[in-house]
Amino acid sequence: MGLELVPNKEGYYEFIRNLRNDDRVRDGFIQQEHISLEEQVAYMQVHESDYFICLNDETPVGYIGVIDGDIRLCTSPDHQGQGIGTFMLTEIVKIFPYATGNIKRENVASIQAFLKAKVSFSLI
Repeated sequence: MGLELVPNKEGYYEFIRNLRNDDRVRDGFIQQEHISLEEQVAYMQVHESDYFICLNDETPVGYIGVIDGDIRLCTSPDHQGQGIGTFMLTEIVKIFPYATGNIKRENVASIQAFLKAKVSFSLI
């Protein structure tokens, strides 16, 4: 597995939006509203540089971002359980060392990834 974290760019906006809207992961997010293309573009125009894409051999498999010190993380359901979330967390704290996460108590996968990566988080 050749994982790398690359800066976000316009070509990844739809990947992020589709993953964020995926019913298989939506329950893990604090805010669960469906995101339209227009909403995504407007949001990314402001926050593009706050997000990074995880590639596995050139294929996007997840994303991570930090907004106001809060980590936003999602791994594609087709690639979960492979250490991708832990990899992204380990890499992002090199860039944002004081970033932390807010995780829903039911989101066991995210809790496990944060614990493995030794990144601080709060349960909500």
